[in-house]
Amino acid sequence: MITASAGVLHDPTTELLRGPRRQELTPTLAAMRVLVVEDDPGMASLLHRALVKQGYVVVVATTGTDGLWNVLENDFDAVVLDAMIPAPDGFELCRQMRSAGRWAPVLMLTARDSVDDRVRGLDAGADDYLTKPFALAELHARLRSLTRRDPHERPVQLRCGDLLLDPVSHRVTRAGHPIELSAKEFVLLEELLRHAGEVLSRTHLLDNVWDFAYDGDSNVVDVYVRYLRLKIDRPFDRNSLQTVRGAGYRLVDDLDVP
Repeated sequence: MITASAGVLHDPTTELLRGPRRQELTPTLAAMRVLVVEDDPGMASLLHRALVKQGYVVVVATTGTDGLWNVLENDFDAVVLDAMIPAPDGFELCRQMRSAGRWAPVLMLTARDSVDDRVRGLDAGADDYLTKPFALAELHARLRSLTRRDPHERPVQLRCGDLLLDPVSHRVTRAGHPIELSAKEFVLLEELLRHAGEVLSRTHLLDNVWDFAYDGDSNVVDVYVRYLRLKIDRPFDRNSLQTVRGAGYRLVDDLDVP
């Protein structure tokens, strides 16, 4: 692993023990610390030089293992994370980082521009996505945007009574018992939990769980609500996913009664 501060390289062992030094480089970016996780030497060197030139204090890790160690043991203002690095890959590193409660903003880099890859990265907990090749000016702008955000305003577990959904780890439990859901069931439950106690119409659910272009039968909502009840309510003798006749559906804590 390579570390740098103000463009000066340091001995990796010493730097691991004491962490990157903070120096006054520019008035706006003083003490901003960025972890770069990139296994390609040329790209790692480019990112290192470009970020140090902007005034960041930079740590470069070349494997997922080193990257995960750094992000769990040190505080960073942002993480620039390549998706395809030696195991654990960038997706898994980000997932483990979020599961451990480390909420530094993550800018994920990838050479592939498929929608599936972008969705996979965002679902793993990344905050933003940049496809290679990219302009350094865009990299800097995205980092500035990410570091302006409140690091505490991050996805949290969604709860209604003893029903718990974790968007980062993609896990659902009720009273501590794991519940296996399909991808569509998970998204439907997430939308209901984000609006717990509110009545959501079929149109709302179609627009937010399916998409605006969906032109199939609206009864698909009723079908998936039934699937969801079979998994989150019936095995626990509960009635938290309720039908509001003529209006839609709502999720409530059915144990919270007088």
